[in-house]
Amino acid sequence: MKYWKKYSKEKLIARIDEALASTIDFQNSKHLGYPVSKLDENVFNTSGAFLKDSPLLKSFIANPNNIGCHTLGKSEPAFKGSQELEKEVIKVLAVDIFKANENEYDGYIATGGTEANIQALWIYRNLYKKEFNATLDEMVILSSIDTHYSVNKGSNLLSVDNVQIPVDFNTRELITEELDKIVSNLIANGKKYFMVISNMATTMFGSVDNPDVYAEILTKHKVPFKIHVDGAFGGFIYPISNRKSTINFENPNVSSITIDAHKMLQAPYGTGVFLCRKNLIENVLTKEAQYVDGMDLTIVGSRSGANAIAVWMILFSYGYYGWFEKINTLLLRTEWFCNQLDDLGIEYYRNEFMNIVTLKSAYVPEDLAKKFGVVPQTHEGDNHWYKVIMMDHVEIDDLLKFINELKQV
Repeated sequence: MKYWKKYSKEKLIARIDEALASTIDFQNSKHLGYPVSKLDENVFNTSGAFLKDSPLLKSFIANPNNIGCHTLGKSEPAFKGSQELEKEVIKVLAVDIFKANENEYDGYIATGGTEANIQALWIYRNLYKKEFNATLDEMVILSSIDTHYSVNKGSNLLSVDNVQIPVDFNTRELITEELDKIVSNLIANGKKYFMVISNMATTMFGSVDNPDVYAEILTKHKVPFKIHVDGAFGGFIYPISNRKSTINFENPNVSSITIDAHKMLQAPYGTGVFLCRKNLIENVLTKEAQYVDGMDLTIVGSRSGANAIAVWMILFSYGYYGWFEKINTLLLRTEWFCNQLDDLGIEYYRNEFMNIVTLKSAYVPEDLAKKFGVVPQTHEGDNHWYKVIMMDHVEIDDLLKFINELKQV
């Protein structure tokens, strides 16, 4: 790893203190033109000795606004410190994890995977309008039936049709013949420009799509396409556990990627990541934001600098090898759980590089599922699957209790 290092606690605190020193100080400075301030002292406890060793709490109190995309052009100078830490996070993720070339990427800390997925669709919709004078009814989004519902939100917001591709019930793989047939029909009905959401660990199954399957079929049909990888859950585990993965920026078919820091990375909620290749994000420049020093290229505009600092802090607390060890601990628990299910003859789905195990509902009584908080595929109508996710709080003892009760039924 070129940039992903492990820092001591002292160095982490020093770097964050340095960043906050380069951020506007509303305590001691009178900046008359900013519609923002530190946390209200009449409501929140913003002082105390405990803050000395609590850099994240200090960051929330300082309340930096990381508006803009700091990998491109100028940024608001008032929040320079937190922006620099965000740029370091984006560099680690783009270069070290997803194998982008130096300075050939853009990205920012989003509010979550939903925003990041919609950001990608927004970029591609505008790109097609700009480069091809495409109309909305000539564009279409392709995604599997297992894809996160944020794609439906994006389809609705952007007025671009979303067409779902069926998957095999047991393997959760795209049915290639159906994809080919659907693309042919869409083209016959006037669709010319394609946006693809390819999954790196679906929400329910942890299943991983092969983006090259989409690329081969769309190339065969000679239509323009862009592929966005939704790695909201898998982005912080799949590239680590599968060192041979080609779902990254070395793959010319991949244009952008979503990762969620508030899932595997356990950052505060409202912390996702959007990454893309250079010369794409400019398609969503909001030219009207003229009072912003720099370019507003994001959906939400104002963003929490404290959340960016939280992601930086987690990454550099672990370093690559510390994170590798943590991921492998979770994978070992997953293997143990699968072995128990095998012994019981219970059918399930699991991607070998992921920490999600999804059991066929016929083997899990509903009252047992509720008792242990396993998540159903749907809360309405017939349910076909229940999922278990191996996270830090899910230990072998917890899994054993579940297994023992399964044995009884």
